[in-house]
Amino acid sequence: MTSCRKTPPPAVEEGPSRLGKPVSAYGERSPLEKPARAPRSSTKTQEAASSTTPLQEQTGILTPSSLHFERHHAGVPQIHPERHRLLIHGMVDRPLAFTMEEIRRLPSISRILFIECAGNGGAEWGPKPAPDAQRSHGLASCSEWTGVPLKLLLEEAGIQPRATWLLAEGADACRMQRSIPAGAAESILIAYGQNGEALRPEQGYPLRLVAPGWEGNVCVKWLHRIKAFDRPHMTKDETSKYTDLMPDGTARQFTFLLDAKSVITRPSGGQKVAAPGFHEITGLAWSGRGRIERVEVSTDGGRNWRNAVLDEPRLPQAFTRFHMPWTWGGRETILLSRATDQTGYVQPAREELVAVRGLNSLYHNNAVKAWRIAADGSVTHVEG
Repeated sequence: MTSCRKTPPPAVEEGPSRLGKPVSAYGERSPLEKPARAPRSSTKTQEAASSTTPLQEQTGILTPSSLHFERHHAGVPQIHPERHRLLIHGMVDRPLAFTMEEIRRLPSISRILFIECAGNGGAEWGPKPAPDAQRSHGLASCSEWTGVPLKLLLEEAGIQPRATWLLAEGADACRMQRSIPAGAAESILIAYGQNGEALRPEQGYPLRLVAPGWEGNVCVKWLHRIKAFDRPHMTKDETSKYTDLMPDGTARQFTFLLDAKSVITRPSGGQKVAAPGFHEITGLAWSGRGRIERVEVSTDGGRNWRNAVLDEPRLPQAFTRFHMPWTWGGRETILLSRATDQTGYVQPAREELVAVRGLNSLYHNNAVKAWRIAADGSVTHVEG
């Protein structure tokens, strides 16, 4: 009888007979850990591209700042915080220009919130959806954001009653702009911190807008101007982009809030179930409408559903980790998950979403994601 032995991983040269690495000024992950963002671009202009978070490798609900997804329209500007200003003007009594030092002196708050690009899951509209969790759902990440409530800055400037809309503008080369209803300022955060340190440049250093539960394009990075106005500005990225063409020829615009969504991250596309027997199914769920109240999992293609366990904390507009024990019998099957949020909204199946929205959209796809487990344990996506 012959035996087959796997090649052991390289030994880590540590132990009582060898001194370890000395203290350092900034920590690094183990060289044996390799999760990375996956850059992608639909054009040759890399400055207008994105990179996705490896959700299948994430533990818990917080995404490391270094792995938070990126989406840029004109590259990452280099901004010196001492020269940066945030201008509040328009229909206000006192136009103000805040320095970063002045903003940091104001009362701050911290909130754990997800940010999701409206184009997350865009491939799921087509007949060949993304093959793994990173490419299907990786334009979403969750961090602890620290900053100043937008409401406080508007009160300092004396926003006028007739100002029903705000224009937020970034300091990148394209001057990214989005119109925002002024009433939303109650919950919006002007953030300078992420996961306990300053924002990364890719995430808007030194200042970005964070709108809880709203599509990521509204969360303007490198924020340098907010103008109070009495109507939306109808900018490029809220007319030609980030809208949904409906089957009757009309378009959904200013949808803002993101609906409930979930994805199984283990086992998921590109992975392999090692052998029949006990396994844990786990994944992430989130909703712009509030807190996740329920996640159901099916291990037989949707014929039967069971409630998954939801880990605490379960926070509004944040990732929620779910998991469920599963004994795999070694036969081909399909895994599904669907989330329900605190408003009672239930994540739809793909055919339910298409029946309402058609197939002309590129954005706001929150349909149930299916993974096929083959008899050999390999995991692939299920084509629509």
